[in-house]
Amino acid sequence: MNKQTRRDFLKVLGLTAGSLIITGSVSGKRRAARKPNVILIFTDDQGTIDVNCYGSKDLYTSNLDRLAKEGTRFTQFYVGAPVCSPSRAALMTGRYPQGAGVPGNVSSQPGHTGMPTEQITIAEMMKSAGYTTGHVGKWHLGYTPETMPNGQGYDSSFGHMGGCIDNYSHFFYWSGPNRHDLWRNGREVWHDGEFFGDLMVDECKKFINENKEQPFFLYWAINMPHYPLQGKEKWRKKYQHLDTPRRMYAAFISTMDEMVGKIIDHLDESGLRENTLIIYLSDHGHSVEERTFSGGGSSGDFRGHKFTLWEGGLRVPCIVSWPGRIPQNAVRNQTAVSIDWMPTIAQYCGLKPPEHKIDGKSIVSIIDSPDAPSPHKVIHWQTNRGKHWAVREGNWKLVHNGPATDYKGRKLPKAENFLSNIAQDATETNNIAGSNTDIVRRLTNLHENWLSQIQK
Repeated sequence: MNKQTRRDFLKVLGLTAGSLIITGSVSGKRRAARKPNVILIFTDDQGTIDVNCYGSKDLYTSNLDRLAKEGTRFTQFYVGAPVCSPSRAALMTGRYPQGAGVPGNVSSQPGHTGMPTEQITIAEMMKSAGYTTGHVGKWHLGYTPETMPNGQGYDSSFGHMGGCIDNYSHFFYWSGPNRHDLWRNGREVWHDGEFFGDLMVDECKKFINENKEQPFFLYWAINMPHYPLQGKEKWRKKYQHLDTPRRMYAAFISTMDEMVGKIIDHLDESGLRENTLIIYLSDHGHSVEERTFSGGGSSGDFRGHKFTLWEGGLRVPCIVSWPGRIPQNAVRNQTAVSIDWMPTIAQYCGLKPPEHKIDGKSIVSIIDSPDAPSPHKVIHWQTNRGKHWAVREGNWKLVHNGPATDYKGRKLPKAENFLSNIAQDATETNNIAGSNTDIVRRLTNLHENWLSQIQK
């Protein structure tokens, strides 16, 4: 899609969506004439089970647990990639990363491009329908004026453009030269010594206050628990009994949980909670990089972590909440993917999704009912260089060139083809490829056909 076509589409979309009024809800009751606010919270490097309601026994996540009680929690929710930039591109565009033009991490250096501007983002979809759009937190989808948030549909933006920052100096230290990375609407700003988590909370509150009289879309890309692990003192003391690196990671998780709670409380105090759709998920599994003390997060019974296409790299905690509109204290076991949020948000808000190709499907029906089928018969993943890929068809999952991993005190070797039936072995510890060569062949063909189409 060229730039002129994209502009024309957005103009038409705005005229169409702006005239829509939400006339019904999942429960069949009439919704308010005003479209709902939407807050999309995207955490960074959070382990598959690192929330109490997902099975963690040693963490304090009272605010996320509260959000789950006030909404619906998914048990088989996947992201588009096991690393930051392509996962974010998938969420923003409703497309697989390869289709969105971001197959791998983009540069954290100023002046480098990222996600192609011809892509249509959730922010552009919402803005065209009269929503005020805001970005707070991490971006990592481009570092030029055209590919930074204000060039991709956001009316306002506050945060860092690269992959990570120190939370007090706001410098990027992980590949030289060291550089400051904190921006407001494309202009560098300085908040020396101020904790970035507190700055994000203040910015979210400010955005909500300034736009409470009109529908808004807020993308809050929290840069936690990504390294550096810099949880607050009260939580460091709380977890001092845990071993390293779990205690540093745990302090950061609870710091983040407390931040989320402050925004939920602010919505309550502002009288906006009942008309605000909140979506919460992580961008992929936990990191085992040296920069995060080689671990700290947990994937529980699932194999793998960040950078891998095992379940622990792709299956993430995901919660959606909208009081009075979405089932409360509910659990959904159907498979869904982060690319589904764009069309799902569109349906909840009464908007028309982009007419150009997207890969996501609305999951309103499965949020509504535990018996509704998943909209996906097949799900695909592939890392940047194409040597490591995976495909899931129903309960069958094939991982190609899966790397070796540590799993509960033992080493699991790498495998050229690793086949699992996820319903029977979600741990991916028993390779049944040898006795199911026909299924391996079929899934391989599915992936090759998908790759030939997605790259067109």
